[in-house]
Amino acid sequence: MMHAEPVTYGRAPVEAKVKAATAGSYLGLVAVLAVLQAVNADLDLISFLPDWLESLAVPLLPGLITWVSGYKAKHTARPDLPMDQR
Repeated sequence: MMHAEPVTYGRAPVEAKVKAATAGSYLGLVAVLAVLQAVNADLDLISFLPDWLESLAVPLLPGLITWVSGYKAKHTARPDLPMDQR
């Protein structure tokens, strides 16, 4: 019976998608906070929206930016893994 050599795994790099999503989340929240500070909580800014949607609009933006940045970022290749685990 033949045994394969033990597989040693290198330290995994941080996935590019994780980096992009983290940066997107941070920058999205900074943008939302900058807008809120600039308008001094002027509720007329989003008054055209239905009341239930107004409370969802602001927190939704950073999440949406995070999702898009993670989705668009390229996958980080792991050549140190066996082919069936890549």
